[in-house]
Amino acid sequence: WNRSLRSFTRELARCSALDLDFLVTHPGNATDGDHASGLSRNAEGVTKALEEVKGRTRVLLELTAGAGTTVGASFQDLASIIEQIPAGHHNRLGVCFDTCHAFSAGYDLLNDYEGVWAAFEDHLGLDRLGLFHLNDSKHPFGSRKDRHEHIGDGSLGVEPFRRIVQDQRFSNIPKILETPKEPDPVGNDLKNLRLLRSLRSAE
Repeated sequence: WNRSLRSFTRELARCSALDLDFLVTHPGNATDGDHASGLSRNAEGVTKALEEVKGRTRVLLELTAGAGTTVGASFQDLASIIEQIPAGHHNRLGVCFDTCHAFSAGYDLLNDYEGVWAAFEDHLGLDRLGLFHLNDSKHPFGSRKDRHEHIGDGSLGVEPFRRIVQDQRFSNIPKILETPKEPDPVGNDLKNLRLLRSLRSAE
């Protein structure tokens, strides 16, 4: 835990030195099986890092897929971590929403899009949303598996991405691809970007 904290604090310091907008982090694992303590340890670590490293860089907690002992696979988990961090640091906290992770964790962007965002608003508030990772999923809904796929080629399909890129609530939220790269990293990224851009004006 101490080694992880040192590593994270140094990463936050580099981000601050570069005047970056945010640092995305996975909340990690409760390897002892105590989920609540895992959330508390994460909150403690983020607090210590924010206390040591000043600046404007925000820490974005990334929603996870929920495999194994992973914490952070629910909006409630992320809210719990934020609530356990002193309020004076809350202006430097936010959430990264990964579409593959969300779908795998049980948030049905395909069949209950508005319900997912209503739950996000209830537990976290949309003002906490700082970044999207746009990825389709190789595995089905609720699989708890973190395997990314090209946009439109996985179990999410095209429709949730069309809705996200057309959703005015998210027009100013940055969006990053974490889709498969090989065997042609540039070509694959361009293919995914072309599809996403075409969806902005699709009916």
